Order: sequence, then C-alpha cells, then structure tokens
Amino acid sequence: MTSAKRVVIKCENFQRTGSFKFRGAWNAIRRLTSAERENGIIAHSSGNFAQAVALVAKITHTKATIVMPNNAIPSKIQATKEYGAEVVLCGINSGDRAKMAEELIQKYEYKLIHPFDDYRVIFGAGTTAFELISAVRKLDLLLVPVGGGGLISGCSIAAKGLIPSIKVVGVEPKNADDAYRSFQLGERVPVENPSFNWAE
Repeated sequence: MTSAKRVVIKCENFQRTGSFKFRGAWNAIRRLTSAERENGIIAHSSGNFAQAVALVAKITHTKATIVMPNNAIPSKIQATKEYGAEVVLCGINSGDRAKMAEELIQKYEYKLIHPFDDYRVIFGAGTTAFELISAVRKLDLLLVPVGGGGLISGCSIAAKGLIPSIKVVGVEPKNADDAYRSFQLGERVPVENPSFNWAE
C-alpha cells in the first residue's frame, strides 16, 4: 500500500494578465535605468509575455512596442493594445519575431526585454517557486511547464536554493515538445510551426 501524497498547485492563471509572465516582465523593466527606458522598450511574444510587458510599461510610464505573430490569439493582441503598447504583427514563428524586433531596435534604439533569455526575466519567473515553497515548506517534486525555458530556469534556481534535494521536472505539450526532443538528440531542436494546444 502506498502512502498518500499531497499535491499543491500554484495557480498563476490568477496572476496579473493571467500568467506568470508578469513576474519576469516586472523584474526586468523595473531594473532598467531611466536612460535605458528613454527610447522605449521592445519585446516579441505570441501573447502572454506581450500582455505582461505592456502592462508593466503602462505602470512604469514606459513606451512599449511588442512584435506578435500574425496568428496570435486576437484577444491577446487586443489586450496588449489596450494596455497601451504598440503592436507590430510579423510572421508566425519566433524567429520572424526576433528578427523584426532586432530591426526595430536598430532603427529606434529600443531596449529589448527578451521573453526568457534574460536573467532578470528568469529571476522574476523564479519567484513563482520561491512563493510556493515558502508557503508549503516541504516539497519533493516540482513540475514546471517548459516553453522558452525562463520559468523552469528561474524555478530550478529558487527551488534548489531552498530545497537542494528537490527534483525539478519540465513538462510540455506533445505538439510543442522542442525541449524534450532537444534533450533526446543532444542539440537544440526548434518547433517552427507549433499547432494550437490547450497550454494557450
């Protein structure tokens, strides 16, 4: 007979803008100097990070431009605009968005807020695990969604710092399993055109 296990869920869907992305955006933008924010900031995102950056930019009175894919969920595009950001639609994959963002940076000298490859965003995302573990104290296993990798990076740092013995496992949808396949093959394998999944 197995002993009962306790399962605890961190409901980041109740976070501002509906996801954990607000944490990283807040930490990254709040750490910019006034000189770095002077020309405005730019980010590329399919939706959740777009909304988070737009809201933080509004709160901090910072001009924001967000590059989003042409096939982004309309409600996410609308929400990003309603927070006050300028939205530029471009292509359908992350490479298209990153390229467009770089072109706009060269033209307008915007400051890039990367959705996951930025230590400030990673540390902000890591507060998710910090809060969870601080509340429950004891945890053996932490399951973390994997997209770009910012959340699991930050949560791993926080979790291992608080509980060195904890096991951290990344989870992702089968039709967007680039992290899993990358680990299996030993090289980075991007998902160029991920189909819709319920993670959205």
